[in-house]
Amino acid sequence: MQKRHITFCLLSLFILCCGTAIAQHKIKPVDTGDNLFSAGFASGFIGGLYDNWYPYKQLEKHGNFGLGAPGQLDGELLMMDGKIYQTRSTGKTTLVSDTGKLPYAVVCFFKAKKTFTHAGALTKTGLYALLDSLLTNQNGIYAIHIKGKFKLVKTRAFPPVEKPYLPLAAMLNRQHFFEHANVQGDLVGFRIPAFMEGAHISGYHFHFLSTDKTAGGHLIDLDATDITVEVDTLTSYTMDLPQTADFNNFDFKKDRKEEIKSVENGKKQ
Repeated sequence: MQKRHITFCLLSLFILCCGTAIAQHKIKPVDTGDNLFSAGFASGFIGGLYDNWYPYKQLEKHGNFGLGAPGQLDGELLMMDGKIYQTRSTGKTTLVSDTGKLPYAVVCFFKAKKTFTHAGALTKTGLYALLDSLLTNQNGIYAIHIKGKFKLVKTRAFPPVEKPYLPLAAMLNRQHFFEHANVQGDLVGFRIPAFMEGAHISGYHFHFLSTDKTAGGHLIDLDATDITVEVDTLTSYTMDLPQTADFNNFDFKKDRKEEIKSVENGKKQ
């Protein structure tokens, strides 16, 4: 009995020491501060996966800044400062309750690492050229916030659709365009490198929100006057995928690069 008692005590002491050592060497949780998170796969969404599946509340755990689309293509979404705004095909822009779900979004926790200002006129082409000169890593993942004054901002939103869904590029004639003159506001977006094409939309992608939060949509064109550019460099990316029959049966073999260009620019390329 005494030997058993000693053995038990030694075993207990060993377990206690191991537990203490493990506790002292806990693996720290991964810092998601520089992570790009995607709910959904871009080419799948572009190809017609418009059903809601990802909860807004879950999305808020992955970011406070980004863009996306509502279910059944009912307009465009923008997230800024943790709040989500929807611009419908009527042009009406409203704050969204986070009790619902969405089919696609890309977000991050935005922390400006660099800030630039530009005074004077800038077209969309000029803006992208300026950004290219500032964002020198061609394979970098950049979150970009642009705030300022605009002589003109042209945006678009799609109306809601019903099944069977068509790819976005086949519905360009259904777009609703809006022109906002002499407006102040924010552009929320990303520059995604080419090696992430398919899973994401490579290149620049911006959504607009006016300062008074009444106008927005996917950016088609602009004429800026004075702007401030804030940039956050992201170093990783993660993704949640729909666990649905439509996703499981979706054909990802088709090359949708030209379709994505058409959708981004609002016209057939």
